[in-house]
Amino acid sequence: MEALTDDTSALRLDQGKYAASLASILEARARIQPYAHVTPVLTCASIDAEAGRNLHFKCENFQKGGAFKFRGACNAVFSLPEETAKRGVVTHSSGNHAAAVALAAQIRGIPAHIVVPKNAPSCKIANVERYGGNIVTCEPTMESREQTAKKVQDETGSVLILPFNDGRVMSGQGTVAVEFLEQVPSLDAIFVPISGGGLTSGIALAAKALKPSIKIFAAEPMGADDAAQSKAAGKIVTLPEVNTIADGLRAFLGDLTWPVVRDLVEDVITVSESEIVTAMRMCYERLKIVVEPSAVVGLAAVLSQRFQEGPHHLNCNSIGIILSGGNIDLDALWTSINQSIR
Repeated sequence: MEALTDDTSALRLDQGKYAASLASILEARARIQPYAHVTPVLTCASIDAEAGRNLHFKCENFQKGGAFKFRGACNAVFSLPEETAKRGVVTHSSGNHAAAVALAAQIRGIPAHIVVPKNAPSCKIANVERYGGNIVTCEPTMESREQTAKKVQDETGSVLILPFNDGRVMSGQGTVAVEFLEQVPSLDAIFVPISGGGLTSGIALAAKALKPSIKIFAAEPMGADDAAQSKAAGKIVTLPEVNTIADGLRAFLGDLTWPVVRDLVEDVITVSESEIVTAMRMCYERLKIVVEPSAVVGLAAVLSQRFQEGPHHLNCNSIGIILSGGNIDLDALWTSINQSIR
């Protein structure tokens, strides 16, 4: 790979202390290359004008399964030895990771047991079913999810693949940054939606290794601001409850993802629900693409007053924004349209 900066040979980052590294990310890239899409990068002059800088949108909503999650799931599934893989895999997820594991397992030809809380979005359950996953329902609590997954694991001998707190998953997600910097080497910063931190940590490790000067920003809803509180406190903070339209950003940081976020993320910028809706509408109307609420928090953060008027915006003229997925439940939209024409 061609050097992306004048400083890649003098990397100051000790990646050996984290659960993933540039080496594991490049291995993941080679492993998933036959299966994962290289997603496109879009630009929009009118959005650039509002942001006052050049924005580049990495469209993971065009990834297989409709989200970046396929990268990590694919790497985890295909890294298993043959004898182990035959027993199948199990995960617990209310969103895109569930479908990603089911799809990766389907491609490899092994069973996938997906523990899904009863309140999971119907479109994401439908994706799991479409990819042949064996759905096991549970109560909508982390305790129930983990206990149910453990029971399935004990009964089937399947391998647990966690949604984010897994080095194999983090490495797979980091391939987003490797691609992005090849497509747009001039990036000064990358904005990433954050929840459990798998995508953010993978991207931070890859991007900082390839281009040490780059800034990594995480973005999350105000109603699920555990990452921002964790950065402020210097330790993992969990919340008694979360409340946001961004259903994919309701998890909390793990012990493997947190150290990367703590050390390598410049700042965590929180955005309101109205800012999320505005950014989502902007993507629909101007980029002409389907994105879910969780996917647009990076754009909302770039447009936010906190970033625009804060110190971190300096020298951030070329910004990459990860549009993380496009699996939105459109039932409410169609219902609204049908009601309006009656």
